[in-house]
Amino acid sequence: MAAHEYTMPRAEFDRPVKLLIVVAPFYRDIADNLIKGAVAEIEATGATHEIVEVPGALEVPTAIGIAERMSNFDGYVALGCVIRGETTHYETVCNDSSRGIALLGLQGLCIGNGILTVENRTQAEVRADPGAMNKGAGAAAAALHLVALARKWGGPRKGVGFKPASDDYRIAGDAKDDPKA
Repeated sequence: MAAHEYTMPRAEFDRPVKLLIVVAPFYRDIADNLIKGAVAEIEATGATHEIVEVPGALEVPTAIGIAERMSNFDGYVALGCVIRGETTHYETVCNDSSRGIALLGLQGLCIGNGILTVENRTQAEVRADPGAMNKGAGAAAAALHLVALARKWGGPRKGVGFKPASDDYRIAGDAKDDPKA
């Protein structure tokens, strides 16, 4: 099956990129492998990164939201692992962490989601392993591609939408000249 998967070319940048990796290290060995893959991908593009840890997958979107409001990152990599257990807590954590990340993304944040949601530890180990599925690198690559798109589409605009075509703004009641009715 893997032979049919497509991998986009690595994102390229003409100015520095800084990513925040937010990781929930509940399964430390799996988290470490996800981080290893993400860091290798980030460094391969010449970008820089910082890493913060949060208690669990549910806190990842909150940490990203706080970082977006209070710091200067270009994008984010969400990492962690949720393994199905005997209760419905699995569904809550998977759905709510994913929904939180998706909502932040719809607000314009560049986030690569590398929170694994698996049935068992073996699946998690294979997906996190940098020599196997390398989902940490995949999440970092996704964030970097979104940063590239944001930069492509986020340039200065003139005369688009409701923005005046010039810097000459007028406030209601302040006529620039003596208009005649």
